Amino acid sequence: MAETGKGVTAGKLAINVQKRLSRAQEKVLQKLGKADETRDAAFEEMVAKFNKQTAEGSKLQKDLKAYVLAVKAMHDASRRLQDCLADMYEPEWFGKEEVNALAEDTDTLWLDYQQSITEKCLTCMDTYMIKFPDIKARIAKRDRKMVDFDSARHHFSSLQKGKKKDEAKIAKAEEELGRAQKIFEELNVELQDELPVLWDSRVGVYVNTFQSLAGHQEKFHGEMSKLSQNLTDIMTKLEEQRQIKKEGTAAAQTGEGAKSDEANHSDSACSAPKKPGPPASRPPRRSTTSSPEENQHFGVFEDEASVFDTNPDCSTAATQQKSGFSLLDWDVDIQQQAVTFTDPKSAVTNGSGSDLPPGFLYKVKATHDYAATDGDELELKIGDVVLVVAFDNPDEQDDGWLLGFKEIHWMQKKDISAKGVFPENFTQKV
Repeated sequence: MAETGKGVTAGKLAINVQKRLSRAQEKVLQKLGKADETRDAAFEEMVAKFNKQTAEGSKLQKDLKAYVLAVKAMHDASRRLQDCLADMYEPEWFGKEEVNALAEDTDTLWLDYQQSITEKCLTCMDTYMIKFPDIKARIAKRDRKMVDFDSARHHFSSLQKGKKKDEAKIAKAEEELGRAQKIFEELNVELQDELPVLWDSRVGVYVNTFQSLAGHQEKFHGEMSKLSQNLTDIMTKLEEQRQIKKEGTAAAQTGEGAKSDEANHSDSACSAPKKPGPPASRPPRRSTTSSPEENQHFGVFEDEASVFDTNPDCSTAATQQKSGFSLLDWDVDIQQQAVTFTDPKSAVTNGSGSDLPPGFLYKVKATHDYAATDGDELELKIGDVVLVVAFDNPDEQDDGWLLGFKEIHWMQKKDISAKGVFPENFTQKV
């Protein structure tokens, strides 16, 4: 027998053509109502569920592939960012080695995440979907064999009802009917067993896929959060060191300017002292073990004596300038305080207002942060406005210290007990 192609003979091709013609004719007769059609409502419902399951699985598979591609794109973008940071991070900056290590760890973490979801999620979904084309093809074959069965059944019935019965043709038609029925029923039974099992399997597949995806996401984001926090800490430390270096440079420039000014004006040691810059530390406070009178007199006259002993050739005014204290100024200051403390309400009377605390003198604004180190001290933040008040006992005031209330606290609570002492050189009068 002649061959028309690889594995296909002319006879087989003719048989296939004849089958297609017979099926087409049978379909026409069935639509016209001239031939019975085998119907199976239960199986048709299974096929409808299969089609729905195929569409849902295909969409999930497609979206998972898109997700994996998005992760790969994020991985590439993250790598470029980390490489950019590592390239521009100067060697002398804080944490140079740590930044390089973070870049490597971040790249590894992204790579592991991409591989995990590909292997555990996408591959699992691909394995699940790979069986659908075969089942779809078998359903189509079952439909064709059902038409062949209907055609054979219709042909056998026609021969039996004919006026002239040809027993040989009837026998052959019966044989073809039995063969067509057997092929159809084998396919039909197999699919009726497989389709319900496949329909139920979708739950387990979806659960495993999304549980695995969620688990890998949780692990990835947890590890990435740690790396991000480490990077944040490095950046914070770098900024702190920059500020310290900046302040150190400014202080050095101020010191050089002061030295230059001292050299240019060494012959004018008796001139008035300049306004100090930012405080290097808080002024000293008297020990609580000594009486106010002992601290006051001892500190003042010891300083005066040391000045005269170390500067015998300097004038009294120059001595007072170098010591930072003047007996005359001290007397005048004490007299002024005495006048102030004689009538603490005079400050309020002289235009301060009824909302200000008793003994109010003036306002100051914090120019530097100050952390209180004792229970009677006032904590300051830059910008805090303080209402300075007079000491109840002038002897309790230490040199360089003021007493007052934070303005915002006083305006809100009017609490007399909220006052505290603070270093004057951390503030500026307003």
